[in-house]
Amino acid sequence: MIHAASSKRRYITKIGQGNLSTRIFTFRELCSATKNFKRECLLGEGGFGRVYKGYIDNPSQAVAVKQLDRNGFQGNREFLVEVLMLSLLHHPNLVNLVGYCADGDQRILVYEYMANGSLEDHLLGLSQNRKPLDWITRMRIAEGAARGLEHLHETANPPVIYRDFKASNILLDEDFNPKLSDFGLAKVGPTGDNTHVSTRVMGTYGYCAPEYALTGRLTTMSDVYSFGVVFLEIITGRRVIDYSRPRNEQNLVTWAQPLLKDRRNFKLMADPSLEGNYPTKGLYQAIAVAAMCLQEEASTRPLITDVVIALAHLAGNDIEDEGAEEDDVASDTVDGNSDDRGIETEDTPEAR
Repeated sequence: MIHAASSKRRYITKIGQGNLSTRIFTFRELCSATKNFKRECLLGEGGFGRVYKGYIDNPSQAVAVKQLDRNGFQGNREFLVEVLMLSLLHHPNLVNLVGYCADGDQRILVYEYMANGSLEDHLLGLSQNRKPLDWITRMRIAEGAARGLEHLHETANPPVIYRDFKASNILLDEDFNPKLSDFGLAKVGPTGDNTHVSTRVMGTYGYCAPEYALTGRLTTMSDVYSFGVVFLEIITGRRVIDYSRPRNEQNLVTWAQPLLKDRRNFKLMADPSLEGNYPTKGLYQAIAVAAMCLQEEASTRPLITDVVIALAHLAGNDIEDEGAEEDDVASDTVDGNSDDRGIETEDTPEAR
């Protein structure tokens, strides 16, 4: 078993229901599953280590095998947190952890295989053999990812703060249904009268909420901000940080902020690869949702449940686009100066 798992396990079982029944693999089994971690099985690599495609059992089940780099960013603590979190939290929009291996100094996670890779693969730096995601698919991916966050924030008890919401952590199955992955940085949220948890600042530059980056105070609203950044990436097709662009466009949020203040700029923000194939009304509403999530003041951001409701509307095919008169589909500005966290989408994406 994992070193020091017992005490952590007793604490973290409060998050979910049932027992820890995740399968424990031997290193030999995973060597067999991945042809000894052969290069031809490699799906991707990063600061955490490498991910391989493998097959287990008979009949064969395809899996993704993440072998953590012993000197990488994800250490024993993150490994343990991910095993426990994904063993206890189950939802259609959270990736399924099949099992793990902790033989010797090996730290390996085995997930369900997601045939279409990550949202980042299909949205940012698109390869020539992949078609751009259409508008409805983008909205459905955003809705599903938001539902995953909603489960963490509203169903888990105590709530869980994901802390690393980004395009590369949203995996897509063969039908482009999204699932959140990589829970190593997830944190149990505040309980009782506490309004936040204080913690070392972690996550990915560009996605962190400003109050968390400055003070280390973490709330579910920190995740909502990160969602707003990713949703802006989905709408614009731009990376959160892109040093290949002119200096004033390198930071996505900084570039977008002045444009968000006037609806006449909204069409300038749409991903050019969409080639105008989106409902104007839907675009305006989507941008308004993103703007609400990106409010500087955490208390003015919407609850993720309200975001889900708005996105369920946007992901449907019921948005009529009758010329989309601008006065009918957006308010003059999106400034979020009111304390009302609701998001209106039926007729206008009014930022309250």
